[in-house]
Amino acid sequence: MKIVVSGASGLIGKPLVASLRKQGHEVTQLVRRGAKQNESQWNPNEGRLDVAVLEGADAVIHLSGAGIGDRRWTAKYKQELLDSRTKTTELLATTIAKCNKKPSVFLSGSAIGIYGARGDEQLTEQSSHGMSFLADICKQWEAAAKPAVDAGVRTVYLRTGIVLTPLGGALKKQLPLFKLGLGGKFGNGKQWQSWISLDDEISAINYLLSANISGAVNLTAPNPVTSAEFTKALARTLRRPAILPIPKFGPKLLLGGELAEALLFTGQRVVPDVLQKSGFVFQHSTIDVALRALLNK
Repeated sequence: MKIVVSGASGLIGKPLVASLRKQGHEVTQLVRRGAKQNESQWNPNEGRLDVAVLEGADAVIHLSGAGIGDRRWTAKYKQELLDSRTKTTELLATTIAKCNKKPSVFLSGSAIGIYGARGDEQLTEQSSHGMSFLADICKQWEAAAKPAVDAGVRTVYLRTGIVLTPLGGALKKQLPLFKLGLGGKFGNGKQWQSWISLDDEISAINYLLSANISGAVNLTAPNPVTSAEFTKALARTLRRPAILPIPKFGPKLLLGGELAEALLFTGQRVVPDVLQKSGFVFQHSTIDVALRALLNK
């Protein structure tokens, strides 16, 4: 297949591109700097994207977006979080719609934040959207792909959960403290964490390239855990104690109250209903299996 990928240098994008190329696919990466071999330059802020890059492509995978937890949520950075998702998605979707020979599938990034904080409620792709800053971002993010949908292109919204890998993201940040025996649950530990191993994230995206599936798809493992359960599992895997809970005031002081509350002290109990019903098989369906595979390599 001929596949165009945005966000190809990110935590998910880099191993995904490697996986696609290993399978023999022809991959073109969209970059904002000067383009090198197998790359094409684009500028979403200026609306610049060469339609020839998408013309005749079999698939477009869109993973671009500023990091949710990379900086404190100032008004300026909140706008960047939104624009980096909606502007890029809209540019790709409208350009796809202009193609004479359109891609057969558009896999467009999204996140489980769309459901908002829902306590113990189990959430599937059919669940309603939440009411929060992250939920609003995700709703606008998915809506920006409408031109591709209207053009008849099979469009999938990749509602990704917490991606577990020691190479980056939440797990990489937690490992140093846990290895010292200083890790702990956040707050009361009752908030849900809907996670997926990086390997399963890559496998699911590969699967969705050809599966007869469109619309929202939750990219999360079948067994979400609470913060307390995750803490115990990580401590077991590392053979370290994890006794002291992390109070709210520390992360809120470091990250800002709104960001800390959204990422650490609330959560969603999300299950991958669409993937499971379609027959997709997870390599790492439980947190213990995932952590052992990720950390004992």
